[in-house]
Amino acid sequence: MEPLASYIRPLKLSDFVGQEHLVGEGKPLNIAIKNKHLFSFILWGPPGSGKTTLAKIYAKTLDAQVYDLSAVSAGKGDIENVLKLFLRFFPVAVLSF
Repeated sequence: MEPLASYIRPLKLSDFVGQEHLVGEGKPLNIAIKNKHLFSFILWGPPGSGKTTLAKIYAKTLDAQVYDLSAVSAGKGDIENVLKLFLRFFPVAVLSF
């Protein structure tokens, strides 16, 4: 069974609430997403602050593949496998820890 967050997670930037300093009108991620501009960035914050949601919205905009990986529970082999896949699709891939 999927967690509730999976069902109610915003799928587009206009539905995303919060983090106005990143996604507000004229802000960096807002501009990048609207212009389909690919660049590297790190999202950091506590659980539930929107990191994964923003990464998925960004990836969807770019028609990119998303790789989810838990940095807490993943082992070395898991990380190596995801990095191999990531490099295969680079530069159109989003790696979410």
